[in-house]
Amino acid sequence: MAAKKKKAAKKAVKKTAKRPASRSKVRRRQPETLRLRQLAPSFTVNDANRSLAWYTNVLGFVVKDRWENNGVFLGAELRAGDLSLMIGQDDFKKGKDRVYGVGVRIYCRTAQDIDLLAKEIKARGGTLDHEPEDQPWGERDFGVTDPDGYKITISSMRH
Repeated sequence: MAAKKKKAAKKAVKKTAKRPASRSKVRRRQPETLRLRQLAPSFTVNDANRSLAWYTNVLGFVVKDRWENNGVFLGAELRAGDLSLMIGQDDFKKGKDRVYGVGVRIYCRTAQDIDLLAKEIKARGGTLDHEPEDQPWGERDFGVTDPDGYKITISSMRH
């Protein structure tokens, strides 16, 4: 009998307990605007093998997926924490002298120590566009440029 009372009491609590705020229905502006959960830029590169080596060996990305055709490396999805970045070998249909990276800068934020990251990148052969510096908006950042001219700024909040 006591077990039945406990079960009934639990049931009553479940019915009257409010949902946590994070699970409650959120009223969205109408018409509803775009809501994304991830952004994964893809860079067309001149030499996919060189870019793969730079992103993994210098910056520290890991390979999530490799794309090959008949044993020829065509590109990859790379990961660094929650961030995905894809590189793809240019097919050169727009010419071999094509310019890459012009007007493109990717901003990345980390909780890691910016000064230590910059030091490690330099130790692995990377060149910084600028040393870690404090920004007026409260972040500390440094910049790098990949082998094809794509600019990357890595920042974290100052402590």
